[in-house]
Amino acid sequence: MISPSIITSIETFRLPPRWLFVLVRTSDGLSGWGEGTLEGHTEAVEGAFEDLRERFVGSDADRIQDIWQVAQRGRFYRGGAVLMSALSGLDIALWDIKGKKLGVPIYQLLGGKVRDRMKVYGWVGGDNPNGVFGMAMLRKKQGFTAVKMNATGSSQFLDSPSILKDLAAHVTDIVSIGMDVGVDFHGRLHKGMAKQMAKRLEGTGVLFIEEPLLPDQPDEIADLARLYTRSEFRPFLEKRAIDIAQPDVSHCGGISELHRIASLTEMYDVALAPHCPIGPIALAACLQVDACSPNFSIQEMSWDIHYNNSGDPKTSADLHTYLNNPEVFAITDGFVAVPTGPGLGIEMNEVLIRQISELYVRDHKPWRNPVWRGPDDGLREW
Repeated sequence: MISPSIITSIETFRLPPRWLFVLVRTSDGLSGWGEGTLEGHTEAVEGAFEDLRERFVGSDADRIQDIWQVAQRGRFYRGGAVLMSALSGLDIALWDIKGKKLGVPIYQLLGGKVRDRMKVYGWVGGDNPNGVFGMAMLRKKQGFTAVKMNATGSSQFLDSPSILKDLAAHVTDIVSIGMDVGVDFHGRLHKGMAKQMAKRLEGTGVLFIEEPLLPDQPDEIADLARLYTRSEFRPFLEKRAIDIAQPDVSHCGGISELHRIASLTEMYDVALAPHCPIGPIALAACLQVDACSPNFSIQEMSWDIHYNNSGDPKTSADLHTYLNNPEVFAITDGFVAVPTGPGLGIEMNEVLIRQISELYVRDHKPWRNPVWRGPDDGLREW
């Protein structure tokens, strides 16, 4: 019989560029890392962790599903970005502990892998699709065979068609060098403009369109990166509104819920392409689920993404900054191999994390997304 691993502490670390890491320790000397990053709402998630500490310090870390259910259902109000991101961070850490305790990677606890490597993509361009061809060339040299770019900058409900004119050319230029291209509408375009934009992309060879509309339009096609639990995915799947599901492991409820969403979407013949423009712990968690999900298609990774470089070294960091084994994310011919170490398969530099977090909290405000306004001073979607 396996002896219990009692949770003795749950710590959070606010870190540049915009990440929130979680460290859980147990009475038998084990530790697990999680990530509860919710971009732009760091303090709210930190507050939610106060409640999780109160409830789960003293609990058996082996009882992952029971902890998940109590965290989700044990209060009258449930769900939403803040609470689910906190639960995600805790859940990922508990799976890391379980894998380390048993000496196996997490995918072995989820039924075993169905592939040895996962196709990945990187970002080109920033909040506006500028210089994307040159960046695509760089990505190709880095080993990527696929990239993603923003479709446009800010837009009002009905805008000039001139803001759409360069997108198709950007896509065809990148496709011409043998790269696949996903286009992220980022929920910035409203229905009339989104339809025009999608029409312009027909015949360009675009790999996928992300977030053509916000997910408050269930009768229209919509990316699902801003949905959380499987119950929120259900109506979109039943309406056949999507072809690709993009749950975020740091928002949806961690490895437990991402794995359940993968199984649910497979039943509807929907591809899985987890959203992950954030840190290394989230990416490692995604890769563990990707490895054992038959409907997995492609994985986002944040290496060299524009969000990671603020222009100030004290508020910047990249995918490999906090890792002792950065080679685990090495890209070969567009693929990253399944991490095979115990738990998440990554080794975090705890000393560096503590040092940087202390300075970052002391000297800097948490990351915030920009607030965009048009020439009429009206608010626009970011």
